[in-house]
Formats: sequence, structure tokens, C-alpha cells
Amino acid sequence: MKLSRSLKIAAAAAAVTLFAAQPAFAGVPISGAGSSFAAPLISACKVAFQASTGNTVNYGSGGSGLGRTSADGGINEFNFSDASYTPKISTVLHIPVIAAPVAIAYNATSVPASPTVAQPQIYLSQQTLSDIFTGKVTKWNDPEIKADNAGTKTTIVFKKDSKGAVVKVKGKPVVLKTVAGTSGVALPDAVINVIVRSDSSGTTQNLANFFIAQFPSVWTKASSGTFASVFPGASLPLSFSNASLSSGVASLAAQTPYSITYVEASYATNSYLGVAAIKNASGKYQLPTAGGTASFLSAATASETGVLTFNYGTTEPGAYVLGIVSYALVNSAKTDNYAKATTAFLKYLISDACVNTKPSLQYSTISGTLLATDNALIAKLAQ
Repeated sequence: MKLSRSLKIAAAAAAVTLFAAQPAFAGVPISGAGSSFAAPLISACKVAFQASTGNTVNYGSGGSGLGRTSADGGINEFNFSDASYTPKISTVLHIPVIAAPVAIAYNATSVPASPTVAQPQIYLSQQTLSDIFTGKVTKWNDPEIKADNAGTKTTIVFKKDSKGAVVKVKGKPVVLKTVAGTSGVALPDAVINVIVRSDSSGTTQNLANFFIAQFPSVWTKASSGTFASVFPGASLPLSFSNASLSSGVASLAAQTPYSITYVEASYATNSYLGVAAIKNASGKYQLPTAGGTASFLSAATASETGVLTFNYGTTEPGAYVLGIVSYALVNSAKTDNYAKATTAFLKYLISDACVNTKPSLQYSTISGTLLATDNALIAKLAQ
């Protein structure tokens, strides 16, 4: 009994630390759906939120397309989409509360990925990345990939605190050091098996937006959350395959020799896939980390409605150019206790306490001018 009482006291103390006072709407169940990109952070953070407020959080990871259709249909208290759009309900707000990198993940071996199979470190320029996803570069030992991996590469490493969270000053991550290294990769003479999302995906649309911005003469179709719709060709090559959701493409890539895909970084790690270091405008090759995402987002601009415009040409040396945000889609016209509980949960999602719950997931805290935008938008919701 003494141990049980001690645990209860500790839990109560934690609750007081997280929220100064128990809200009047405690014990309210709230639901959301959408982005699979956002799901790992929501899953990690809802535990402490539920323990401290008594409000339960249920989230269905069905892809950004589901998040948008749910918001348009007035379903759930909140939904998530990794791409902005024009909601059918005029009072639905876009609030960019979750930030993380999209990893270019791969299994560059002849066997399924596993903890015992070492993945080589691969470096890719933006041009080569585009050429892989257009089907122009089809072999792992293509001259373009060989050139990217020849010689010495430099990477920015960011300072972290004792818990593994990125240290920031005025919204920007603090650079710890610059590391020089070589890949030492023996690139195989094997076909690159490209795996893309089959469902309507905000992750796909972010990748497409990047390609359209950087290589407009090649990626000439309108941006879309469906890869087949934006692909610059009549149909996908035979070496391309697809799966739904982040978990699906990560799992398929892990089981497919010599494969490559795009997926939120934690899914890549959990599937034992390698992740490419992507060259930015400053000439650095950056890995998909929370620090690289924060550096990239520090150059983005946000409209009053919360929609971000990314600067893919930023010369911030540590920028990882596939850092993205996931937007919470919330109806500001709702004022009941469910709406108030949702507001409290969004406040927790953008807090350092949430993101730092599990730094290994590589989500980045919202900071700087973007945090000010978020706070202004959240202030429009029921309090």
C-alpha cells in the first residue's frame, strides 16, 4: 500500500507540473484522425495529457486525405493534414502544430531490413533524388549516385540537452559542430525499387511540392497528395510499387531488397531502414533530424491563417530541406467542453514537454515566429 500511495502522489505532482489547475472540462473524450506522419507524436504525448487532465485522446491514423475529408464532414474534434487546403467549412483553422522531417529511407541490401543488417550511409543531391523518383536514375550504382557519394561530405550537428532534445536560442537550433566524413559505400549493381504512397497523403504532397519548386521543368503537373497524379510521366515504371500510410511504405521497403521510399523519420528507424543525407543550398548533407527540421523551418514564412511557405533555397547550413509540418484542422466555431479539451491538447502538443517526451522520434518543437502564429490561432479556439 505504501508503494501505491507513493505512485499516486508522484502522479499528482506530475499533473500539477503539466497543468497548473485541473480544468472544468476534465474527463472529456476527444477524437481525431488523419495524418500518419503526426501519429507517433500524438501517441507519445497523449499519455501525460490524459493522466494530468482526465481527458482521453483517440486518434485514427488514416492519412492526410482522411483528415481533410473528416474536417469537411464535421467529424471529430480535430483532424490532421500534412498539406494545406481550402476547407468546406469556413471556420476550420489550419494550425501547424507538429513538425518533423520526411526521411528518404532505403534498404540498400539484398535481404530484408533488420537490426542485424547494417545499412550503408548514402548521400543524395536534390537533383539525384528527383531523378530517382522520376525513374531516370534506375540503378544504385548510377553515375549520379556515385558522384554524390564520392569524396568528403560535411554535416552540421546540433547541440542537445541531457535528455536528447535540441537546444534552441531565439527559435533556432544551436550548432554544436561540423562533421566531415566519407560514405565508403560499395553501391550495388541493382535496380532501385521505388516505393510510393497509394493513398492521398500530405507527405506525398510535401515531397511533390519540393520537386515542383526545385525542378519545375520536370515536375510540371499540379501538386497532389497522390503520387501517381503528380508523377511526370504517363504511368509509373515497373520498378515502382506502392502501399498505403507511412507504416505501409516503411514495412514494404523493409521487406524489399534495394528499395527506397519517403516516410516520417521514426517509421524509418522502427523498420531498420537507412536514411539518406540530403544536400542543401549551403552544400551541407543533412540527415532527417529535429535540428535539421528546425533549421529549415526557421526560414519559412507563415500566413495569418497558419499556412506555411517553405524556402527550399535557404542557406541555413543545417537545414534539412524535407522538414514539414502537420496542420491541426479544428473548427473554431465550436465552443463546448469537447472543443475546450481539444484546445488544451493542442497547447500541449506545441509545448517542449510534449516533443521532449521522446526526442528519438525526431519531432521538432515549434518555436520563433511560427510559435507566435500558432499561439494566435489557438487563441481563436474555445478556451
